[in-house]
Amino acid sequence: MNTKFSKPSLKTYSQEEAYQASLKYFNNDDLAARVWVNKYALKDSIGNIYELTPHQMHTRITTELCRIENKYKNPLPKEKIFSLLKNFKYIVPQGSPMAGIGNPYQIASLSNCFVIGNNGLSDSYGGIMKTDQEQVQLMKRRGGIGHDLSHIRPKGSSVKNSALTSTGLVPFMERYSNSTREVAQDGRRGALMLSVAINHPDSEDFIDAKLAQGKITGANVSVRIDNEFMQAVKTKSKYLQKYPVFSANPKQIKTIKAEHLWNKIIHNAWQSAEPGILFWDTIINESVPDCYSDFGFKTVSTNPCGEIPLCPYDSCRLLAINLFSYVDKPFTNNASFNFKLFKEHVAYAQRIMDDIIDLELEKIEGIINKINADPEDETIKHTERNLWINIKQKAKEGRRTGIGITAEGDMLAALGIQYGSDQGNTFSLKVHKTLAIEAYRASINLAKERGAFPIYNSELEKQNPFINRLKEADGKLYYDMLEYGRRNIALLTIAPTGTTSLMTQTTSGIEPVFMPVYTRRRKVNPNDKNIRVDFVDEVGDSWEEYVVFHHKFKHWMEVNGININKNYSQKEIEELIKKSPYYKSTSNDVDWLSKVKMQGAIQKWVDHSISVTINLPNNATEKLVGDLYLKAWEVGCKGVTVYRDGSRSGVLIANATKNEEKNTLTNFPIKRPDILTADVVRFQNNKEKWIAFVGLINDKPYEIFTGLIDDENGLLIPHYIQKGFILKSKNKKGERRYDFQYKDKRGYKVTIQGLSHKFNPEFWNYAKLISSTLRYGMPIDKIVNLINSLQLDTKSINTWKNGVVRALKKYIANGTKAKGQKCESCKSNNVIYQEGCLICKDCGSSKCG
Repeated sequence: MNTKFSKPSLKTYSQEEAYQASLKYFNNDDLAARVWVNKYALKDSIGNIYELTPHQMHTRITTELCRIENKYKNPLPKEKIFSLLKNFKYIVPQGSPMAGIGNPYQIASLSNCFVIGNNGLSDSYGGIMKTDQEQVQLMKRRGGIGHDLSHIRPKGSSVKNSALTSTGLVPFMERYSNSTREVAQDGRRGALMLSVAINHPDSEDFIDAKLAQGKITGANVSVRIDNEFMQAVKTKSKYLQKYPVFSANPKQIKTIKAEHLWNKIIHNAWQSAEPGILFWDTIINESVPDCYSDFGFKTVSTNPCGEIPLCPYDSCRLLAINLFSYVDKPFTNNASFNFKLFKEHVAYAQRIMDDIIDLELEKIEGIINKINADPEDETIKHTERNLWINIKQKAKEGRRTGIGITAEGDMLAALGIQYGSDQGNTFSLKVHKTLAIEAYRASINLAKERGAFPIYNSELEKQNPFINRLKEADGKLYYDMLEYGRRNIALLTIAPTGTTSLMTQTTSGIEPVFMPVYTRRRKVNPNDKNIRVDFVDEVGDSWEEYVVFHHKFKHWMEVNGININKNYSQKEIEELIKKSPYYKSTSNDVDWLSKVKMQGAIQKWVDHSISVTINLPNNATEKLVGDLYLKAWEVGCKGVTVYRDGSRSGVLIANATKNEEKNTLTNFPIKRPDILTADVVRFQNNKEKWIAFVGLINDKPYEIFTGLIDDENGLLIPHYIQKGFILKSKNKKGERRYDFQYKDKRGYKVTIQGLSHKFNPEFWNYAKLISSTLRYGMPIDKIVNLINSLQLDTKSINTWKNGVVRALKKYIANGTKAKGQKCESCKSNNVIYQEGCLICKDCGSSKCG
């Protein structure tokens, strides 16, 4: 190979220059080009871009890896490393390593995942605030974080301060969630996982916490479930909760019906895809790092997507191997998987991962030096400095890596194997078993050259099930490990590869294809020539719809001589899909039980964990979710997540025969009931405090009244009141009015009479207009756009308008397309609502409020 390498250029490029160059690089794949420019192109803290295409990025990463390689014996040649990285074909450093390696302009970590905490030794306010500060300090360096709350004492416990009793878990969940939303990470918000043990007395409050609108919006939540609880569910027996959760002599004991709590978990997961489940005994029993618990490697939580269980202050870097690239003659009758090349590249991948640890240690040293040089007082810098010292120590002691894969779905399709079939599951298992064995073999060979991780002790690992599986599969590998040790404490994971798969142009991670053909929309000027207007939205903007073929589906078409430039009808597309190897292999087609079994089998060869989602149709029952969760535990999964179609709305348009858009609220009565349940939504506009009463039917807004919180008018409602009732009644003159009623802490009913008289009359008139649109079923995202488009004169009424929008946005289903909205960062139209915020699906930037 005659690849030429050059030093990083000091020349800068505009956003448009980089976009156009990378668009050409990705063969006119607009999404891949925008994601690369916005997330991974080398840039400084003020936005100057120093790379035009991923070719320069791969050169930058190669140069740094070579520098580390040259510290050791038998360094890999620069050309070899570059050949593995280029065009995202074989080995892809994920996320933080891709953006940060060789970046001299930003002081940030290369780790994708962190866990923090104190091993459950303290639930003092000092300890809780310390965790909050550590979380913020890590997030500003780009990391995703997890921590466990099982050490916090239950609600009502006695405390030795003026509060007298503990508030329990939920207020601290809110604190950590809010901190996450406050920290920006290159145009996106931070990522957080909060977990709790099922035997904690407040675990039910934890499970329900996210059901409150606007609460815990900055965190994923998962429950650590032990085998004893699962057995109690199966036998419909009682289960003991206690605090402290790890104590043989607990201060508090609570007996519950396991089935009751289990059903609540299932219901919430069916309704909203949370909480996730972590089968904790399986995680701990299978964990190789937990063999070193006495050295501080006891697992306490996971990263935000659950694929890396970690001890406090440990971190991990991620790398994906593109499985599609090992299929020779893809989509032909002679297709085969090149296991020889795959094994060779797994060894290179593990070596590169170990190099990245050295690069990370350098980055951490840079962070510590930056902290030391900051002019802040030493008392302020103390927590941040100690945090990074602890992280550095864990990285040096364990040298943990995170090798995974992407393109599993495309690999199977290229081989002509149906995803989810017995044949597919068997072949996938063979690939992942090969990956595990060869990665461990590479780590042992690295130990021969570079030395084992410092605390390696074969005696501590001899009872570990994963290590014994390796011993049974390859005796020589095992005895080599006894003699030389290995370089890394744990090696493997299967992470979601969202943006990575966009650039490899493959299916994501271990997942099947979502849809082989789908429809996107692009905004057009209807006055332009040679354009087609397929859709006009509620604000009058025109859109052209176009069919998008999944990249490897298009590859299949080309291999089989099918015209990829033809404008196919819907019927022709359906016929194409039936002929393709993707038929009956989409995320909604795959047999759910088969997928759970596949995950359990592969998990046996992944020493960390697997991020995978079971996709269910909208009409899936809660019983089915419960059966799948139970089966996941039985087959040895470490965690499981379900997504029921419609529980969070998607952003792609199914390429099916179009019907008129359904009115999602057609079951709403035109005549208003006398009593409505209601949410109380509080917010702040500038320095003014506002309140909204949102009347609900079937948990959907039916009417809204909004205005300033005014004590004189009787609207100073206690802050703990989040729900109540709106009553339709009449005054003494027989005039209709609306009252708000709630129960105070003593259980007494309190009624605020005449909401219509509590607000500015102009607000009330507009409120009636907005409520009418709600009552007649106009979708909430369209109502939000309608309100935003109102041209109002006075400052106060515009403030009211903003308040109504903020209140209603909380009820827009996650994933709903924000039609007519543009991303302020990259100007993309691919913007969705997520927890009331606008999220750009192309560049990841967010806007709330």
